[in-house]
Amino acid sequence: MDTPWKSSVILAPMSKGSNLPFRRLCCEFGAETTVSEMIFASALAKRNRKDLALLRRHPSEKCFGVQILTNSPDDLNDAVPIIEESGADFIDLNCGCPIDEAVSKGMGANLLDRTRRLENILERLEALCHIPFTVKLRSGYKEGHTNIAETAKMAENHRAAGLVVHGRTREQRYTGVADWNAVRTAVETVSIPVVGNGDILTWYEAEDRLKLSGACGVMIGRGALIKPWIFQEIRDKKDLNPSARERIAVYLRLTEYMLEHFGSDAHGRRTSASFMAWHFDLLTRWRFLPREEWYGASLEHPLIQTRLNGVYEGDPLDIVLAGYGKRLRLQLADLFIEGAAEKRPQNWLEEKISALAPEIVADHERRLAEKAAKKEAKAAQESLSSSGLPFCEP
Repeated sequence: MDTPWKSSVILAPMSKGSNLPFRRLCCEFGAETTVSEMIFASALAKRNRKDLALLRRHPSEKCFGVQILTNSPDDLNDAVPIIEESGADFIDLNCGCPIDEAVSKGMGANLLDRTRRLENILERLEALCHIPFTVKLRSGYKEGHTNIAETAKMAENHRAAGLVVHGRTREQRYTGVADWNAVRTAVETVSIPVVGNGDILTWYEAEDRLKLSGACGVMIGRGALIKPWIFQEIRDKKDLNPSARERIAVYLRLTEYMLEHFGSDAHGRRTSASFMAWHFDLLTRWRFLPREEWYGASLEHPLIQTRLNGVYEGDPLDIVLAGYGKRLRLQLADLFIEGAAEKRPQNWLEEKISALAPEIVADHERRLAEKAAKKEAKAAQESLSSSGLPFCEP
């Protein structure tokens, strides 16, 4: 089958992260291929209401795939027709999820270590699917036992329309640096399209990884959660530096989409607030990383894994939007929910956010003072010790 992907830049399927409101936002910034949150095929086969809801797509999603997780070919007998009836453009088989819940049940990355079971599932997909299916792989199950060439070839032999390769083992989970040489191995092994995944935060990193691997495209996960406009940056090969007010407008739009999707009643507000607090854990990590300043550093270590300084001076909005801590994320989520639900003007929201800045700065200064005091006490103790006197007077 021809590749099902509409473009060479794909929004990754992420549990909780790639919900419909967030996918909708990314589409506005140029994402043309999106994938659902991960769905258990067994639950879908039973027409579990919660899982059926994950099949919904927004009209702006030009090319939409559904990712399934399974350990049994039989679950696909009912799940695949349900997905096809929903209007999805393709199905994506998850063979990369590293979490214990999936692996302990023989799903996700466990299939990389149980290739006979993987082949049985691929055979069933090949027999059942009337729409294209793709396969999400990792380099292997653990270090020293990578088998990307074997699993990639197996997927191709069973008519997979494309592969996504995450350059980490299951053992690594999301730690360490993604190995794009594993992506290149897959490219050199098969003739079907291969997309690479892992550690992309900037357009220039995407460009470099494509050159290194020979992949036909990139899949963006955490990078999109940090800055949804990454799709526009990659398309235009341009660094975007939205102001704090422009970012607030983007986050407010996401909040509005949340309430539209989950409802604006008390239950919908709680659900949306929970999602927004989760999203702010990533959104507050955004920093402007222009190519002329950061390209050299990106060659040494992925920028998405580089520790960046907080912001404690300047525009109060910038200070708060770069903040850390669960309490702040909950405060931001509640403010955005109130602002969106009550249709408050954005300047109301900006005033409320700005008011949080003094406490953040004060807390930062307190921690600096405590650190300096500890350093001074340690230096004094070392000085006393080197003088030959005891540490404590008798």
